[in-house]
Amino acid sequence: MIRYALPAAAALLLSGSWGASANESTQQAISDAKNWAIQTGDYANQRYSTLEQITKANVGDLQVAWTFSTGVLRGHEGSPLVIGDIMYVHTPFPNIVYALDLKQDGKIIWKYEPQQDPNVIGVMCCDTVNRGLSFADGMVFLSQADTTVVALDAATGEVKWSVKNGDPAKGETATATTMPFKDKLLVSISGGEFGVQGHVTAYNIADGSQAWRAYSVGPDDQILFDPETTTELGKPVGADSSLKTWEGDQWQIGGGTTWGWFSYDPDLNLIYYGSGNPSTWNPSQRPGDNKWSMTIFARDADTGVAKWVYQMTPHDEWDFDGVNEMILADIEIEGQQVKTLVHFDRNGLAYTMNRETGELLVAEKYDPTVNWTTGVDMDPNSETYGRPAVVEEYSTEANGEDVNTTGVCPAALGTKDQQPASYSPKTGLFYVPTNHVCMDYEPFRVSYTAGQPYVGATLSMFPAPDSHGGMGNFIAWDAAAGEIKWSLPEQFSVWSGALATAGDVVFYGTLEGYLKAIDSETGEELYKFKTPSGIIGNVFTYEHAGKQYVGVLSGIGGWAGIGLAAGLTNPNEGLGAVGGYSALSDYTALGGQLTVFALPD
Repeated sequence: MIRYALPAAAALLLSGSWGASANESTQQAISDAKNWAIQTGDYANQRYSTLEQITKANVGDLQVAWTFSTGVLRGHEGSPLVIGDIMYVHTPFPNIVYALDLKQDGKIIWKYEPQQDPNVIGVMCCDTVNRGLSFADGMVFLSQADTTVVALDAATGEVKWSVKNGDPAKGETATATTMPFKDKLLVSISGGEFGVQGHVTAYNIADGSQAWRAYSVGPDDQILFDPETTTELGKPVGADSSLKTWEGDQWQIGGGTTWGWFSYDPDLNLIYYGSGNPSTWNPSQRPGDNKWSMTIFARDADTGVAKWVYQMTPHDEWDFDGVNEMILADIEIEGQQVKTLVHFDRNGLAYTMNRETGELLVAEKYDPTVNWTTGVDMDPNSETYGRPAVVEEYSTEANGEDVNTTGVCPAALGTKDQQPASYSPKTGLFYVPTNHVCMDYEPFRVSYTAGQPYVGATLSMFPAPDSHGGMGNFIAWDAAAGEIKWSLPEQFSVWSGALATAGDVVFYGTLEGYLKAIDSETGEELYKFKTPSGIIGNVFTYEHAGKQYVGVLSGIGGWAGIGLAAGLTNPNEGLGAVGGYSALSDYTALGGQLTVFALPD
């Protein structure tokens, strides 16, 4: 690794002043809108900034203020952090971390470059992405591709502690950010396409020791369920709720990985996240509901015990991971102010739930082309309450046998993948980057070998038919009514995380490389600028020396851009994405750059 010393003045900025508790230090940094102190904007995952220097009246005057090359040419997801005068930038594998001095034109203060076995690249599903750093107690936390979690001194880059969260030899890797809460750090695991038994783990921030680990599938003592008090839709789940829905010991290689985002409600002391697809992708090989894959979890932050769960896609037949972000917002529903959780799932349904109780309030399609289901049973008295009704034509199995299925909407990468939406309390709307993509799905029998792909399906992807011909939309969503307010068509999927601001502007990026600014009320495009490479990063904002800045990482890759990122040409490679997004090469090329914008002086 390489490290450089931090100037004394900057070291003082990061020492001592952040309080003794991780929750306090992170929350203090989040509470100052000049910072961008957590990947999701805040603990509620709203990705909303109260900065308002940049408005819909002047955003058209934005100019590039400065740029920074990361030196890595793979998919750049997530965003930098900004704490005071320091910006922390991360990269895809090999997961370099830079600390930049904003007082000296982004001068490199220190650089951390871990030494990882490059063989881990071969067991990373959909590019070598990393979704960013987190900050607490004067430390910056990195979850490396090889599952090593590292705590770096924010002032010097010195390694304070490190811990191994998984085993790449079994297909376990890491792509997600971590989340500090109270005195702990929450860490996820990737590898659903390798038969990994998914889990989340809380480590003690002080020394990296393990506080608790909760699996997604398996026996009650592993998934941290109390059969009497853990509920789904208001009813106790009962004993062995997961085991009863798997055949034999399939749960041991059952997937349900947790590579998405976390949110936290400190008043309720609950952590929220989603679990991914069951393994394998061939549904005929794993009869049953395969609980608790494809599930929203609400867990006690201190113990990890689940308070409530909700499985969105029982017995998933299409790889509709449930890991997308849970946005916490207090919104009015039928005249009542409700503490809600809003989730835009890969399966094409947007859910509004009571985040205290797990009550299902709204479940509606947020792309009208979604066809695998007619909708969710919303009758609490029904035996199928909360379950989606599957359209037989788009099922990928019948009577336990494989079925080659055509025209399924959405494709496996979902109506939205991990690219996070944003919420504006000013408009009450959610701003959602979406994929407008369908697929043909051919399951096949597959056997499990540790560390080898355990997929069992061949996919091909294409734009949704009978629409604008493009592969994406950027939409505004009313979560109380369950309806689209407006929709902006895009040629390719919108794979960039959105940012809403108090200046009545919403920002997002496109796969061709454009940063776009739109009116938060009307959706009118107000500004665009083409960065050097396709954008799959998340737009962020901060203030320094009295000026508001907006920034984004560009560097094509991720699942949609895996063909370019990894040099793949077979249309069925990249789990079906290479063919679907082959035209991207006509518009952009590999890159790894941070572009920062500001208004002219």
